[in-house]
Amino acid sequence: MIQLDFYGTLVAASLVLLLGRGLVTRVGFLRNYNIPEPVAGGLLVALVLLIMRTLDVEVRFDTSLQTPLMLAFFATIGLSADFASLRKGGRVVGIFLVAVAGLLVVQNAMGVGLATLLGLDPLMGLLTGSITLAGGHGTGAAWGTMFSEKYGLASASELAIASATFGLVLGGLIGGPVARLLIKRVEVPGCQNQQAPRLPKGFEQPNKERSITPFSFIETLALIAVSLLVGNLLNGWLQGSALELPTFVCVLFVGVLLRNGLSALGLYQVFEREVSVLGNVSLSLFLAIALMSLKLWDLAALALPIFIILAVQTLVMALFAIFVTFRMMGRNYDAAVLAAGHCGFGLGATPTAIANMQAVTQRYGPSQIAFLVVPMVGAFFIDIINVIVIKLYLALPMFVAL
Repeated sequence: MIQLDFYGTLVAASLVLLLGRGLVTRVGFLRNYNIPEPVAGGLLVALVLLIMRTLDVEVRFDTSLQTPLMLAFFATIGLSADFASLRKGGRVVGIFLVAVAGLLVVQNAMGVGLATLLGLDPLMGLLTGSITLAGGHGTGAAWGTMFSEKYGLASASELAIASATFGLVLGGLIGGPVARLLIKRVEVPGCQNQQAPRLPKGFEQPNKERSITPFSFIETLALIAVSLLVGNLLNGWLQGSALELPTFVCVLFVGVLLRNGLSALGLYQVFEREVSVLGNVSLSLFLAIALMSLKLWDLAALALPIFIILAVQTLVMALFAIFVTFRMMGRNYDAAVLAAGHCGFGLGATPTAIANMQAVTQRYGPSQIAFLVVPMVGAFFIDIINVIVIKLYLALPMFVAL
């Protein structure tokens, strides 16, 4: 077994990103279907490690940096959330929330229905529904533990983690092709013919150059650090209460308060370009570590019926994005980018959604509304709605009788 320490893992993650960039640049299929660079490089490395494991060689990474990077990314989302901009997108946020809630209901209905049809415990259907797909690893682990302790469902946690991993992979793979299909139906903004070049905002175009200075870098780094510190403290205070939320939601919330509170008091204006630089670095490294350290053999260990359920869920996600999300959001270019983002966090996680949208906008042009709506909905509102939907399903007679 080869064990890479903190520094070795950081070097490996950096090389994975460079590999992904090279692959997307040189391989037409990856470029044409808007596959994110971290997904391309990370999955290739994960496949190589799977082959090495068959030769009795296993590589393990130090993933201690993964959580701080994820939290730093969500802190930058919060610091990018300007209340004035959010008010402008209020109606769009509301419509997108309806689409998101609709998918959660459909995912659980498909999961429970297919599990029952295949002779499995309906709780397995919930675990292969919105709990792990829209909820991700953290939500899946929490509910898996509860299903094991309260309902006696064997190997619930293992099933939850494997299902969430499956979703993370597929969420990063289908978003680009879905957007490509939809963009053929719409008029793409002619960003190359713009009269005056516009500085990119937020996370729209991560490869655009942004002016920074050492002092402004330290200021922004301090804001992110404060968001992490206070967010973790807030999460600790809320543990065990009715208001308990995932840590990343608390960090994002603190970032929003910092951004808008300092602005309202006239003390400081957040440097958006620098926030986006640090956010994109955190996002890329997080995804690289997450994907290159995937244990693909855990997915291979899933029973055939579970694979069938997850494969159907992937197809349902793609069809929902094409026929529901895209149409509800206006059948335009922004709607296509939003559909790609919905695939990312509908199956995987918000970082995957952002990577999907970046892959699309890097090629076709910016979409301000998509990068305003998806981070807030995917990082904050979806967890609240998901809990409500899951509890409503658990109140059904088939689960009450368990």
